[in-house]
Amino acid sequence: MKSNDIEAHIGVEIELGSHTFSADEIITFAKKYDPQRFHVDPEAAKQSNFGALCASGWHTTAIWMRLNVESMKVVIKDAMKRGEHPPQFGPSPGFENLKWLKPVYAGDTIRFTRTVNSIRTLQSRPGWSMMQMSSAAYNQNGDRVMEFDSAALIALPN
Repeated sequence: MKSNDIEAHIGVEIELGSHTFSADEIITFAKKYDPQRFHVDPEAAKQSNFGALCASGWHTTAIWMRLNVESMKVVIKDAMKRGEHPPQFGPSPGFENLKWLKPVYAGDTIRFTRTVNSIRTLQSRPGWSMMQMSSAAYNQNGDRVMEFDSAALIALPN
């Protein structure tokens, strides 16, 4: 992937993959990281404002990150198969505007995406650029359940 390759994809929503959230997985994650009653107890969840067991927003975000990292590995592997120098992915300075728009319930299949909105060369780090991205997740009905904006460093081969 070269600089002009990534620029051709600016504004194009890329599919990272899908994940179906099981009740057991929701409970296991929540017990470790977000032990609220509507994430760990199906009966208590029925009495909550969500009405049923639902995944922690952090669980949904963690699945997005796993799929995002897997997609970067594919980009690197594909470039190497073609005999090209792959891009080097650097750290992210963080994210903002994280919104969990709708609950993710046990049994929901969520589709995760990423869109590169812009890329700019960094004067302070020769050979590196900053990608600005927006990311989202959609349930099986097409409803957006999560969104956020982020950035990451990338070094693209010439």
